[in-house]
Amino acid sequence: MAEIILTGANGFVGSQLFFELKRVASFQVVGLCRRLPQGANELGLYPVGDLQQADLSALLPGVNVLIHAAARAHIMKGEGADPLAEYRCVNVDGTLNLARQAVAAGVKRFIFISSIKVNGEGTLLGSPYDASDAPAPKDAYGQSKLEAEQGLMQLASGTGMEVVIIRPPLVYGPGVKGNFASMIKLVEKGLPLPFGAIYNKRSLVGIDNLVDLIIRCIDHPAAANQVFLAGDGEDLSTSELLRGVGLAMGKPARLIPVPAGLLHFGATLLGKGAIAQRLLGSLQVDISKACELLEWKPPYTVQEGLQRCFTTGKD
Repeated sequence: MAEIILTGANGFVGSQLFFELKRVASFQVVGLCRRLPQGANELGLYPVGDLQQADLSALLPGVNVLIHAAARAHIMKGEGADPLAEYRCVNVDGTLNLARQAVAAGVKRFIFISSIKVNGEGTLLGSPYDASDAPAPKDAYGQSKLEAEQGLMQLASGTGMEVVIIRPPLVYGPGVKGNFASMIKLVEKGLPLPFGAIYNKRSLVGIDNLVDLIIRCIDHPAAANQVFLAGDGEDLSTSELLRGVGLAMGKPARLIPVPAGLLHFGATLLGKGAIAQRLLGSLQVDISKACELLEWKPPYTVQEGLQRCFTTGKD
């Protein structure tokens, strides 16, 4: 029987975590996914369908820890008129369905990979989010993650199951997609980018650092019923991040010093205010609670993490 069950084992975070858990001989893990990818299932994943209807009764006996990394992170255009309801279906109902089954089966610990969006969308420069801050989600995704957290903590208070919540900011690493992948492509093409005068600060977390923190939470006694913010422990401006990406890939980032105010004004006129906030605004997290309570330190620096985006798997 497995000691650990991991949901979302074929996702960006889940696949890296699944590989690392299988590599560590002391862990026996079963990875779950919604459906098997086409072709041979070389990873040995177990399909469970939609989380809100998933039945894990055959898998849970003997399991000590359930790590829940599966989530709905995006709503495509035309998929629903009520984004919050769509997110709730998976992120709240699905999470609590698994958690109730875990309680019934006697699972000792439930580790929930949440999101920094529970805290909000941005911070003042030099005023990072803290794990004890009052939640203030600004979008439907963040709200759904908060509701899942609240439901899990209610379960924990009424049962013997321990809950651990981890809120990562933007996660990067080999195979990353989305906005981070787009930024890599822009630097790779050598295009002039108007971010040479951006002095914000943003926290990131490399996939290897996040996986290391999750593994630390599997059996550390001090992690029980706690909320942790994840991060690399180094905050970068957009300019510094682009230069770091260029250094990691061996191509200098061509940055033009355009004032942040002018960029924000132009982006707002084009209806791209949210993108401007991510590029120009600050979002910092304080990871001291995880470092102190769990005696943890991110094993990789930001530059090492960026370097691994281009070297891992190429040996």
